Amino acid sequence: MIDKTAVQGENITIGSYVVIEKNVLIGNNVEIGNHVTIKEGTIISDNVVISDFSLLGKAPSSNNKMARKPIMDLDPLYIGENVKVGSHCCLYKGSTIHPGVLVADMASIREHVTVGANSIIGKNVMVENNTTIGDNVTIQTASYVTAHMLIEDEVFIGPCMSSSNDKYMASRTKELQGPILKKGAKIGNNASLLPGIVVGEKAIVGAGSVITKDVPASEVVLGNPGRKSKS
Repeated sequence: MIDKTAVQGENITIGSYVVIEKNVLIGNNVEIGNHVTIKEGTIISDNVVISDFSLLGKAPSSNNKMARKPIMDLDPLYIGENVKVGSHCCLYKGSTIHPGVLVADMASIREHVTVGANSIIGKNVMVENNTTIGDNVTIQTASYVTAHMLIEDEVFIGPCMSSSNDKYMASRTKELQGPILKKGAKIGNNASLLPGIVVGEKAIVGAGSVITKDVPASEVVLGNPGRKSKS
């Protein structure tokens, strides 16, 4: 089903059982796979590929238990030129995906997220709300990017990284602050990053490390808790 108010460019390929809601804007040379749903107002630029079963422009939801209710009045999801969205992905409204980004299969990107140009959001990665990801960032398979996190340009995150933003675990009394990863930092497989820590420029966090304190620029840290490498 394609709403009559949707605007489509030239040379668009649309698969079977696709739903395109009202006021969607689709550029030229776009490929849309089977069973894709594109929610109201979503903006898709030229040369975008959207694979089967993905959902674009989803609105957030909540229940009575949530202390911090999501903002419902959001701008449309914006997807820049040459973006590739894998199968079974969910991209929320209110976010911006800059040109050249790859969003791999089963990834989820919440509202108020910015993903910089040519970055990679790996398979089954979860990016929570109010997070900024810079240019040329790689986030590998099954990593959890918490809300209110800042990832600067050229950061590398290995598979299964976990991050958090609340020292007091749902106390509801403190502001949330995720980790800050400065330009060129590298995070190893299965590392855990605690709320508010800063990993400095070109610093390296070893696989399996638990980072409880700031890591200075260019330093290598290992272990639980993370300590400066002696080698």
